[in-house]
Amino acid sequence: MKEIVLGFVTSFFVVLLTTPSLIKVAKMKKLVDDPNEERKKHRKSTPTIGGIIIFAASIFAYSLWFPSDNLNYFGSLHHFSESVSDFKFLIAATILLFFIGVKDDIIGVAPMKKLIGHVIVGFILVVMADIRIMGMHGVFGIYEIPEWASVGLSVFTYIVIVNAINLIDGSDGLAAGTGFICSVYFGLWFYGTYQYDFSMMAFVLAGSLGGFLLFNFSPAKIFMGDSGSLFIGAFVFVMAMKCIETDTRLLDGWTENVSSAVFALSVLAYPLVDTLRVFTLRILKGRSPFSPDRNHIHHQLIDSGYGHVFTALYLYLVVIAVPLVSLGFKGYSPTVAFFSMMLISFALVHTVFLFRFWKSKQKVSEATEA
Repeated sequence: MKEIVLGFVTSFFVVLLTTPSLIKVAKMKKLVDDPNEERKKHRKSTPTIGGIIIFAASIFAYSLWFPSDNLNYFGSLHHFSESVSDFKFLIAATILLFFIGVKDDIIGVAPMKKLIGHVIVGFILVVMADIRIMGMHGVFGIYEIPEWASVGLSVFTYIVIVNAINLIDGSDGLAAGTGFICSVYFGLWFYGTYQYDFSMMAFVLAGSLGGFLLFNFSPAKIFMGDSGSLFIGAFVFVMAMKCIETDTRLLDGWTENVSSAVFALSVLAYPLVDTLRVFTLRILKGRSPFSPDRNHIHHQLIDSGYGHVFTALYLYLVVIAVPLVSLGFKGYSPTVAFFSMMLISFALVHTVFLFRFWKSKQKVSEATEA
C-alpha cells in the first residue's frame, strides 16, 4: 500500500512542479495551438505538448517505486517475473507511441503512418507481452476463443481504446479528467483483487493526470496533445485487459460475483460510446470515420452554450456513474449484464440531448420575450 501511495504522490508532484516550466518553454518555442480553425473554440494560443510531462512523470514514478516484493500478491515469484516482463514491453510500446504523438503535435503525422505505428504497438503489447483478451468470459455464452481470434480482437480493441481517448480530448480537462477517473476505478479494482503492481500503474497515471488537470481544466493553460492522449490510451488498454483477465479466485469483497469484462467495459463506457456514435454517423453520411467534425458529445454541449466547465463536470459524472451502476448486476449472467450496461451507457451519454433541448427552448423563450 505504501508504494502505491508514494507512486501517486510522486507522479502528482512531478507534474505539478514541472508543468509551469514546460508551458514557458513551449510558448518561447511556439509549440502552441492557435485558434485559427472553425473547430477550435479556445481563444488564445495554448501549448500542446503537455503529454511530455504526463509520460515522463508516470514512467519516472512507476520505475522509482516498482519492482518491489511488497507488490506481489501471495508472494508469487512467477507473478513478480510476469510483472517485470509486462513493464518492459509497456515501456517499449509507450516510448514508440510517445514519439509518434510528439511528432504529430509539432509537425503532424500522416494517418497511414500513425496507423502503422498503432499496429506495431499493438503487436508489442498483444503478441510479445501477451496482454490480451483470452476469452469472452461468458458474454454471448462464449468462454474460450481461438488464439488467432484472441490476438485479432485484442489488437482491434487496443486501436479502438487509444482512438477513443484521443477523440474525447476536445474540451478543456475532459480527457485528463476522464483518464483520472478511469485510472482510479482500475486502481481500486486491482487493489481489491490483490494485483498491487497494476494498482500502482493505475494510481501513478491518476497522479500524473491529477497534477496535469490543475493546468488543463478550463481555461486550459496547456493541452496534452497526442503525446498525452496516446500514452493514456495505451496505459488504459493494458489496465482494461488485465481487469478483464482477472483470476476469478481473486474476486473477493466488493468485486465478488462482478463480471470483470462488464466492469472494464463500464469504466470505459463514455469514450467508447461516443466514438461508436460518431463513427457510425460519419459512415452513414458517406464520410471516413476518421474525418473531423463537431459531432462528439462534448462538442454538442459546448456548441449549445454550456461551456467547457459544465461539459467536463457533467461528463465526469457520467464516467463515475456507469461503473457504480454496473456493480448492481452482481450475479447476473455476463450476457444480461453486458447488454444492460450497453443500454444504460448509451442512455446516460445521450442525456446530453436533453440539455440541448432545454437550452434551445430557453433561447426561444428569451427571443420571444425580447
